[in-house]
Amino acid sequence: MAMEQDNIQIRVHSRRGGGGNMIHPVSLESPPPSIPAAAAGANSPNGVVYREVKHFKKWLPWLIPSFVVANTVVFIITMSVNNCPKNSDSCVAGFLGRLSFQPFKENPLLGPSSSALEKMGALDVYKVVHQNQGWRLITCMWLHGGVLHLLANMLSLLIIGIRLEREFGFVRIGLLYLISGFGGSLLSALFIQSNISVGASGALFGLLGGMLSELITNWTIYANKVSALLTLVIIIAINLAVGILPHVDNFAHIGGFLSGFFLGFVFLIRPQFGWVSQRYAPSINSSASNTPKFKTYQCVLWLFSLILVIVGFTVGLVLLLRGEDLNDHCSWCHYLSCVPTSRWRCNTQPISCQAEQTGSQYTLTCSNSSKSRTYSLLNPTATQIQGLCTQLCI
Repeated sequence: MAMEQDNIQIRVHSRRGGGGNMIHPVSLESPPPSIPAAAAGANSPNGVVYREVKHFKKWLPWLIPSFVVANTVVFIITMSVNNCPKNSDSCVAGFLGRLSFQPFKENPLLGPSSSALEKMGALDVYKVVHQNQGWRLITCMWLHGGVLHLLANMLSLLIIGIRLEREFGFVRIGLLYLISGFGGSLLSALFIQSNISVGASGALFGLLGGMLSELITNWTIYANKVSALLTLVIIIAINLAVGILPHVDNFAHIGGFLSGFFLGFVFLIRPQFGWVSQRYAPSINSSASNTPKFKTYQCVLWLFSLILVIVGFTVGLVLLLRGEDLNDHCSWCHYLSCVPTSRWRCNTQPISCQAEQTGSQYTLTCSNSSKSRTYSLLNPTATQIQGLCTQLCI
C-alpha cells in the first residue's frame, strides 16, 4: 500500500515556551480532505497541523512521582520499625507515637536510629562481603536518614527526574536512575566500610550526570548550548562540593554521577535531524538521503561508554567481594568525601560501648571517648542499648 509522503514536511519546532533550550522536530502536514483546513488549523498558527515525530515524542511522567511515593512510604515504615518511644529514653515529636524521631543530638535530620536503618537494609559493607547480603547495595538507595534528608532528595528528584522522563520516557530514565544508584552504592562500599550508608543521592547524581552527557552527545539539537553547559557544570560542582562536609557520603555522589554520565551516552542518544527528515519526508528531503541516524562521535561515545560501564561495574564488584578497601591504595581519596577543618572532624570510626550490668542498672562506657553513664533499664533490647550508646558517644 502506498504511503502519502508528498504532504509531509519536517520542521524544527520548540516544544517549550519561554526560553527552553532543546529544539524538537515535528512533522508538518496538510489536513486530510475529510477535515476542513480551517477547522484543522484553528488552534495552530497559519492553519498548520503539527504531528510529533516518534523519536522526539513527549512522555507523560509517572515513574519518577512513583519513586517519590515509594521513598516516602519506605521512610514511614522505617520510622515505625524504629519505634523511638520503646528504644530510647527521649524522642522528638513524641505526639507521633512510634513514628516519633530519635533525639536531635543522635539524629539532627529528624529520623530513625542507625540500628533501625540497618534492619531496613542500609549499606553495611561487612554484611555485604561476609554475610552474602549484596541486596543492600540496592535497598540502601530507598532509605533516608531523616525528614530533612528525604525532603531534599525528593524535591531534587521531582525537579530533575520529571524533566528527563518527559523527554526520554520511563524505561530509559528508570534504568538510568536504578543503575546509577547501584553505582553510587558500589563506590561508597569500596571506600567507606566502617559506617552504614543510606539515601537516593547516588541515583540523583546519576540523573545529573545523564543530563550532562545528554547535552554533549546531542550537542547539535540545543540552542544556547554553551550557557546550558556552563549552568549544568556549575550546579554539579556545587552539589559535589557539599559532599566534603562530614556525615555526607560523597563517594556515593561521585559513583552515581560517573555511572549516570557514561550511561547517558548509551541511553539518551538522539538521532540527527537530517535522518529524521529523510525518514518522514524522503521525497522532499532527497538531498539528505544518505544521512546516517547518528553522528560518528555519538557512536564512538556510545561504544566507549558501554564498555567502560561494564568493565567498571565488573571490576568494582570483584574488588568489593574480595573485601578490598580502596583507601589502602589511595592515601588521599578520603578527602573527596570529607575535608577536616577547625570547625569539624572527619571521624568515621563506628560507635561502640562497653556495658556493665548490676541488677537493673546498666553502665555504658563509650569506647571512643570514655564517657560513661548509668541507666535504669528493665530487660532492655540490643536495639535500645545501641540507641543509648549512640546518644552517649555523639
